Amino acid sequence: MLTPLMPDQPDGPVLVERKPFVDERGAFARIFCADTLRHIGWPGPVAQINHSRTDKAGTLRGLHYQRPPHAEAKLVVCIRGAVHDVAVDIRESSPARYRHVGVKLSAEAGTAIYIPQGFAHGFQALTDDVELIYIHSAAYNPACEAGLRHDDPALGILWPLPVTGISARDAEHPMIDPAGQRP
Repeated sequence: MLTPLMPDQPDGPVLVERKPFVDERGAFARIFCADTLRHIGWPGPVAQINHSRTDKAGTLRGLHYQRPPHAEAKLVVCIRGAVHDVAVDIRESSPARYRHVGVKLSAEAGTAIYIPQGFAHGFQALTDDVELIYIHSAAYNPACEAGLRHDDPALGILWPLPVTGISARDAEHPMIDPAGQRP
């Protein structure tokens, strides 16, 4: 099942609910289907697949994105534990610019989130021992990496747990200036 998370933005993030096939042997669930994702905006082939592990609840990663010409769409799948996942609209011409959505992803629920190009992404571990799979439409390019501050008042993101761990790089992303522009 596909559920738009910004119904007023048809090209925004989408919650993807995977339906596992369960029998006496265990379970099977599809992680990625180009035909399904193409209908909601997946821009092309898979360029990169990443795996992340976060050891402690409260740890925050993000908010990350890549600038054009290496902007990327992502499908983020939780395969262990649970996270509060956030996508922030950073498209300059969007009426929803700097608006965010947050959803709980968990291995138990089989949930994933499709994040289109033009959105920053981050998550907070809600449990210990979290694992995520990221499927990217563009390969990582260090010259195009950028980020937003997780605690920027202009974004107003309410993280469900106190932030107990964050990288120095993520803690030092610049704030959005009062005119709504990136520094």
